[in-house]
Formats: sequence, C-alpha cells, structure tokens
Amino acid sequence: MRLLTALNDFNAAHPWSHNDAFVGFVLKHARAARSRRGTTAVDVGCGTGNMVERLAGVFPNVVGVEPDAETRAIAARRFRDSNTVRIVQRRFGEESHQQYDLILFVASLHHMPLGATLRQARTALRPGGRILIVGVARESPADRLRSLTSLALNPLVGLIRHPTRAAQPPASMRAPTVEATESFDDIRAVASQVLPGVRMRRRLFWRYTASWVAPW
Repeated sequence: MRLLTALNDFNAAHPWSHNDAFVGFVLKHARAARSRRGTTAVDVGCGTGNMVERLAGVFPNVVGVEPDAETRAIAARRFRDSNTVRIVQRRFGEESHQQYDLILFVASLHHMPLGATLRQARTALRPGGRILIVGVARESPADRLRSLTSLALNPLVGLIRHPTRAAQPPASMRAPTVEATESFDDIRAVASQVLPGVRMRRRLFWRYTASWVAPW
C-alpha cells in the first residue's frame, strides 16, 4: 500500500495524459482517411482540444464535440481565431444530416451508450471513412499483465514528459470523467456486431484501440 501511495503521489506531481501515447495511431489513420479525399473530421468528447489541434493539421475541417460547458469554453477560446475548427457543445448524435470522413473517440466512448453510439457513428460516416477509438474498458484478468506494466512505466513517462513538479493537473486532464463499466470483451462483442470487421487491440496505459473503415 505504501508503494502504491508513493506512486500515486509521484504521478500526481508529474501528470501526463495516457491518451497522448496514441497520437501516432490517430494521425496514421487520419492521414489515411484524408488521402481518400476526406475533408471533415470530428473529435467526439474533444475536451480542451488536444486531438482537435492535431487533426487540424490533417483535415481542412474539424469539429470538436464537447458536452461539458466549462471544458468546451476552454477549447473554444483555443480555436477562436481558426477558420477550420469548430467547437460545439452538444452530445454526439444530436446533430442532423452531418457526414464525416473521420469520427474519433478518445477516452469518451465509455461515457455514452455503446451500441447506440456506434450505430450513430456508422450512419454519420461517409463511404470509405473511418471510425477510430482510443477507449477505456473495465479491467479483467486478461488485462492485469498490461496494467502492471503500465503501472511501472507510468512514472517514468511522467517524469520525461513533465520533469518539473506540477501543483495540479493541466486543464486537459480536469474534465469530468466516469468509470468504464464494460470489459474489452464486452466492447468487442458489441462493436463486432455494429461494425463488422472492426480491428481491436488491448494496449498499455489502460487503453484499447479500434479502427473501422466504412465500405464504399
């Protein structure tokens, strides 16, 4: 217990977002979607806009959807001078007739009804477009080795990324969160039904990834 307490204290002093470990995964698929003449991407649950900023370097039009008013306000200020980024406060699926070439969920899908949200995403995707998920799942016995590895690596990455001690987490890590209730296997079972052929992998840092390309 003392070791866990010491690790938690150290991690709090050197915070980093585990989502940042998957920027390469997101950008690889974003560029592939753009190469097929994709023009519009949406980041669902965009937070303060870290991934939105990266997507804006790939797509000519990026929408950030954020239901939390305070978090949305931070993102809106960040992109207030942008002609290519739009930040909206609503829940995904409330928009009508909007079509996207890339739909991204980063640590946000477990905040929403899984099956219904994936069906909405499938409907909102243009032919050849992509759904990307960097997700959070409830831990199961199959995840424990990755969790222990992540527990050991987490302070090292935090020290490298944030060498000076922080008084509090950055704004991007203070948005409201909920615990995941579905395991990776639960999510894979639903996703495989809604998105036939979806590619899913367990990952380090308490995340999984998924990608799906809509048929032409």
